[in-house]
Amino acid sequence: MDKTLVIIGGPTAVGKSSLSMALATELGCPIISADSRQVYKEMSIGTAKPSKIDLNTVRHYCIDIASIQEIYSAGKYEADVDAALLDIFSESDYAIMCGGTGLYIQAFLNGLDKFPDITAEARDIVKELSSGDNLRLLQEKLKEVDLPYYESVDLGNVRRLTRALEVYYSSEQPYSYWLEKRVEKRHNYNIIQLWLNTDREALYQRINERTHLMIADGWIHEVRSLLPHRKLRAMDTVGYKEIFKYLDGNITEEEAIKEIQKQTRRYAKRQVTWFSNQYKGELLTYQGSALTMKQDVLAMLPK
Repeated sequence: MDKTLVIIGGPTAVGKSSLSMALATELGCPIISADSRQVYKEMSIGTAKPSKIDLNTVRHYCIDIASIQEIYSAGKYEADVDAALLDIFSESDYAIMCGGTGLYIQAFLNGLDKFPDITAEARDIVKELSSGDNLRLLQEKLKEVDLPYYESVDLGNVRRLTRALEVYYSSEQPYSYWLEKRVEKRHNYNIIQLWLNTDREALYQRINERTHLMIADGWIHEVRSLLPHRKLRAMDTVGYKEIFKYLDGNITEEEAIKEIQKQTRRYAKRQVTWFSNQYKGELLTYQGSALTMKQDVLAMLPK
């Protein structure tokens, strides 16, 4: 346990990257991105990737490792980070993970539940059950085949009901059976879990200003080059969707910018909720200076 990973999570635009760069420079260690869109080579400005200077100064992992043509999942991310840490800890005592995609951080920390592959037949059965938005029928069927999960799940969440039934019809075992097979993931290094936040008005102001900077850096040109790929799952992302509308002539550039700012603020609010409720890390209030906060984090490292 002489190696240490520092995780710095938090909402978009709060200052995670500047703090991570300050720490990585001080500790002489790499940074692992925990951002579900920075993995894609074709998306740079709109995903707020580190600058070329930062990339040349500090080695980064999990950036530009996939194409938008691929389906990159939380499970793939978990495997990539585990492999990255083997590489990093062979040369360094420290590593930093930085990002706001809670699902990816959670997948790395706890591992993903191992479920069977969903069959086409199972999808068809559940699709028939749910035709016409028939929530009640999904609830009744789940109660019939998996009472333990029925009594614990949010019965208004169609996606979860559908997923549980697809697993059942694919494996002939209830969803709760697979949950019980969960194996706790163990890490043979220290992990310091942190997340940054600041008061809402300051965060929203940072988001608004950063949107203008990204537009000035050529974000619209980047999105225009991706028009042939707009139907791909990777493109279903805040900012890119709004600029597609602008390029279609449905809204003005000013309207697109305001909509991006609004949707990014909403996304940041959801991130804050996730880190507040689902993440076990210690909250740090951003003080406006990465150098000041760097000293606070360094003091937490094992001696």
